[in-house]
Amino acid sequence: MAAAVSAGLMLSSTRNAHAEEPLSDDTRLARKPIYDDTPLSHDPTPTPSDPSTPSQDYRPTPTDRLAGQIKHARLAFYGQATKAEDAVNNALTKTLDLEHSFTSTIRGLAPPKESSEKLLPGAIYVLVASMAGSIVTRNRNILLRGTVPVFVGLGVAQAVIPITMGNVGELVWRYEKRFPAVADAHLKTRARIEKFIDTGKAHTQMSFYRVQDTVSEAREKMEDWVKKGK
Repeated sequence: MAAAVSAGLMLSSTRNAHAEEPLSDDTRLARKPIYDDTPLSHDPTPTPSDPSTPSQDYRPTPTDRLAGQIKHARLAFYGQATKAEDAVNNALTKTLDLEHSFTSTIRGLAPPKESSEKLLPGAIYVLVASMAGSIVTRNRNILLRGTVPVFVGLGVAQAVIPITMGNVGELVWRYEKRFPAVADAHLKTRARIEKFIDTGKAHTQMSFYRVQDTVSEAREKMEDWVKKGK
């Protein structure tokens, strides 16, 4: 009897039993059926802020400041390293240019292959002549000991290796032209030496002619005396 009454009450009850809490109006509007393509009028998902627009009250942290200092230090070190590398490259370039200039200058002093002049034996002859002049004047005063070997060596060099001496003279003159005072002194000294040599040649020629005339006169007198003796 009691079971029949309970079953009747359950079937006749007008209140619905829900397994969940009743939904509110906003939740009902926010819910979307899984098969519905209509977009929601209200999106509950919050919109993230744009990361490209920094906040107005942003302040660099100690890590940021340290990174900035490291960046400046690296840039300064790179600039100094670049300057040092450029300085080394310029020094090497100047050294190579100087070496090339020196080798080409020494090569230009040698006589050409077409000439019969040999540099090696000629240089030995000049050295031997200079040593001989030094030996001859070893008991003389300091002026002769300093000048005679030089002049003897230059004279032998001019006689043995004239082409090389001409090239050396041109090289010396090229460097002397950079200093006008030295060039003028060289020209004056050269003019005096040439004048002295020309004067010596003239006196030698004149003395030769006098001796020749004297010998001719003596020969004529001797011939006359021989003729008179007959």
